[in-house]
Amino acid sequence: LTGLEIRVQVTQYVSDKIRALRLNPGSVDPDNADDVAAAAADAAGQPGYAYGNVSVLRANAMKFLPNFFEKGQLSKIFFLFPDPHFKQRKHKARIISPTLLAEYAYVLRPGGLLYTITDVPDLHQWMTGHIGAFPLFHRLTEDEIDNLGLESGEGVEGQSGSELQRERERAVMEAVKRRTEEGKKVERNQGGKEWSVWRRLPDPE
Repeated sequence: LTGLEIRVQVTQYVSDKIRALRLNPGSVDPDNADDVAAAAADAAGQPGYAYGNVSVLRANAMKFLPNFFEKGQLSKIFFLFPDPHFKQRKHKARIISPTLLAEYAYVLRPGGLLYTITDVPDLHQWMTGHIGAFPLFHRLTEDEIDNLGLESGEGVEGQSGSELQRERERAVMEAVKRRTEEGKKVERNQGGKEWSVWRRLPDPE
């Protein structure tokens, strides 16, 4: 799981959180910035094995995504509460656009999944409208989302379908909806959230 983040402070915070969790899995309150910073300082220079598959890079994904990933390398891409760029003149800076969708389709394997979630209805309509108009993505229904992992080749690491795999996929969706800090903030403020999941279709013959 690799996060690409352009903001320095956010990248550092996530990096500190990862280091802290690697040293003491389950002992760090991820919602407490002081707790994360202290644990990360304790973890500096010490080996850690838990959370070894999680990382963060400071990078502009809108410009350099294909520089980091090969064609079809990714099985999932997440766009979680992206910047809505409310002003009309800033819409071109939104992370979902026809040009960028071509890059997302390039790095996402056929059968892979693209997730979006936002608390801004206008942005949700923008994202679903643009992704829906792109020929290599198919939107999943809520029933299809709930049953992810049951069909062979679906879901995490492309494993065979099973109830265990289905539960893993449900855990992913639960994390998308409720485990991010922005998602928790929206819930505290009693705001609404809108999401979508899209399957990467095979390349045309």
